[in-house]
Amino acid sequence: MSTHSNHPYHLVDYSPWPLTGAFGAMIVVSGLLKWFHQYNMNLLMIGTLLTLLTMIQWWRDITRESTFQGLHTYIVTMGLRWGMILFIISEMFFFISFFWGFFHSSLSPAIELGNMWPPMGIQAFNPLQIPLLNTLILLTSGITVTWAHHSLMENNYNQTLQSLFFTVILGIYFTMLQGYEYMESPFTIADSIYGSTFFMATGFHGLHVIIGTTFLLVCLIRHYYNHFSSIHHFGFEAAAWYWHFVDVVWLFLYISIYWWGS
Repeated sequence: MSTHSNHPYHLVDYSPWPLTGAFGAMIVVSGLLKWFHQYNMNLLMIGTLLTLLTMIQWWRDITRESTFQGLHTYIVTMGLRWGMILFIISEMFFFISFFWGFFHSSLSPAIELGNMWPPMGIQAFNPLQIPLLNTLILLTSGITVTWAHHSLMENNYNQTLQSLFFTVILGIYFTMLQGYEYMESPFTIADSIYGSTFFMATGFHGLHVIIGTTFLLVCLIRHYYNHFSSIHHFGFEAAAWYWHFVDVVWLFLYISIYWWGS
């Protein structure tokens, strides 16, 4: 296939990764159902492994196209920017649905809940303990990822490396504390609408933190190998946008579910 073209657009080569990614997602969902009903995680682990392998190889291909083949022109990058913006907007509406369910139930609690919120018999978390610490951690990580971005634009290699490393560490720390909070939780996802809305909203946010941390870790590795320049680093910018989105969602979660909802 000729690499010469008379247009600035990138027509991608044939790739198996969309097919393997869709197949992996289907196996993950099937594995979740098997885990919930039969307490067997074999299918879930297979699906997760296939999805991870797809991610690694798809990311490798895009890195090669952008960094080594020079296929990401200005117009292609603008398309990627708009794609990321629309993706984040779709994620915003995803979380709005959880907040909608939470406020629908909490602003007018049904008689089955004891006409009160939290429902009768539910002991909510203290918002001034782990939730407040997690808020400080995510706000600090927002500062460090902004520090990384400005350092990258100023061609400061070491400071970008250091600040990105701190951001990844803070993301991992947040996930560990969230897991500890879940283990110590006095209620479960099966405890009325409170348990359902709490674990769905905070659980999916935790999943987004894990995804964002992975995204930033890949950027850290790419920066270590000098894949970014001060004018060509959209891969990192996309990760930073996503991380700021995760920060903002957590602030809404903390204020509404942990603080007001308790």
